[in-house]
Amino acid sequence: MGIVNVTPDSFSDGGMFDDAAEAVAHGIRLADEGSDLVDIGGESTRPGAEPVPAAEERARVVPVIEGVRAARPDVVVSIDTRHAEIARDALAVGASVVNDVSGGADDDMLPVVAKAGAGLVLMHMRGEPRTMQDAPLYEDVVGDVHEYLRERIEAAIFAGVDADRLCVDPGIGFGKNVEHNLALLRSIGRFADLDAAVMVGASRKRFVGALTGADDPRDRLEGSLAAAILAAASGADVVRVHDVEPTVRALRVADAITRGTT
Repeated sequence: MGIVNVTPDSFSDGGMFDDAAEAVAHGIRLADEGSDLVDIGGESTRPGAEPVPAAEERARVVPVIEGVRAARPDVVVSIDTRHAEIARDALAVGASVVNDVSGGADDDMLPVVAKAGAGLVLMHMRGEPRTMQDAPLYEDVVGDVHEYLRERIEAAIFAGVDADRLCVDPGIGFGKNVEHNLALLRSIGRFADLDAAVMVGASRKRFVGALTGADDPRDRLEGSLAAAILAAASGADVVRVHDVEPTVRALRVADAITRGTT
């Protein structure tokens, strides 16, 4: 999954693609580099981020989805939003997956996805972006996140979302400290028993900077590649990344080594 942030304030590329034409071009470029899904978002969910008015979020993402789909009808587009009304509009103009960092917290989100027959990524986040990094605490981070995602899967299926269209994301960096993130990454295989696809988004995250000393998120490629490769080797079905081409190349080599594929 390649990332297109149509925002002025995302943590690693804010402002780089907040022009619709630039964002469309970037989305097409990520697809050409090997991304299976292009994830378009109009609200930053970095730590400390403030909510974005619905009208502004809609104005950011809808033209980009339309542009990507018009230029490349074969590209699978996901909408990165926690707001049902934005998801509804995005699905109407060509998105086919909703990537919800709130795990479907908006009461209308699950019915919207079910009605559209769309795919859904349910992520774990402690609190909300504005406050999620305020002293995160868990008794058992892996167990707590696993149970939360199990409950959200149950809720989604009860709301009519097709079980085969569900994906879970443990939410690396969303209300977790470095040790929490590492514990989750070591335990990706634990989430296989949820009978849903598993996605990991560790690209350029703060914990990578903490481990490597790279303060600038754009200098965290090597750490991001390590996280993506090990997550995939541990059972992740999708990795959500900023740097698609080097990630695809690294995964191909890792796959050839571990599975004997060429």
